Amino acid sequence: MIKDITIGQFYPTNSVIHRLDPRTKINATFLYIIFLFIINNLWGYLAALVFLSIVTLLSKIPVKYLLRGLKPLIFIILLTVVLNMFWTQGNVIWQLWIFKITDTGLTNAINMGFRLILLVTGTSIMTLSTSTIALTDGMESLMKKIPLVKRGAHELSMMMSIALRFIPTLTDETDRIMKAQKSRGADFESGNIISRAKSLIPILVPLFVSAFQRANELAMAMEARCYQGGNNRTRMKELKYEKIDAVAYVLIVLAMGALFATRYLAFSWF
Repeated sequence: MIKDITIGQFYPTNSVIHRLDPRTKINATFLYIIFLFIINNLWGYLAALVFLSIVTLLSKIPVKYLLRGLKPLIFIILLTVVLNMFWTQGNVIWQLWIFKITDTGLTNAINMGFRLILLVTGTSIMTLSTSTIALTDGMESLMKKIPLVKRGAHELSMMMSIALRFIPTLTDETDRIMKAQKSRGADFESGNIISRAKSLIPILVPLFVSAFQRANELAMAMEARCYQGGNNRTRMKELKYEKIDAVAYVLIVLAMGALFATRYLAFSWF
């Protein structure tokens, strides 16, 4: 399960999506997330799935590797679906004792399930196709255009990129700690929820200690190199939009327009 976490990882390959400017991918992902919450019917989700499938093919990222990132979130997705299904008011279509499924609840459950799956998969493509440095430069360039955060754009983008960068590192560290504890007789799989939660204490304590040590070492390394934020900072590779980015923006606008149009199609789940 730990190895299935793909957030923050970079999948190196020479694809059209990888060659896009990071700002193009960040803007596209942002619009994609917005339109996912605008969609309200099956046609919209099918259109989003087609759009996501085309992007996946162009990125040359294996589908199995992309879907692997959903495994750690299966419990959250199922919990969200169940809560929406049984705890939403509406016309009852099935009931057993105190448990009842309503038409509105079933619709909301299907909507939230599709949204979460498409949301996680779509955002994973951005991180898998963009290196941490490129992602940092892209976020900083975009945030500098926002009046309220432009002064701290470099620091904010640096913090977000470091957080993404350390997700795979902490994942590997967690896996090593779990294996070390299992070799000493620790059991993380048997018992009820409370006992399983208590069994995680031998993992969390050394993990937090290791995380603080890494943060301290990183801070010392940055200070030793006279890091002073984004003041007068230059880059080896300056971000520059190419023709492929212009084509991508046109296709993104057309795709988002098609997703928006599906909201007004005369179709419902029932």
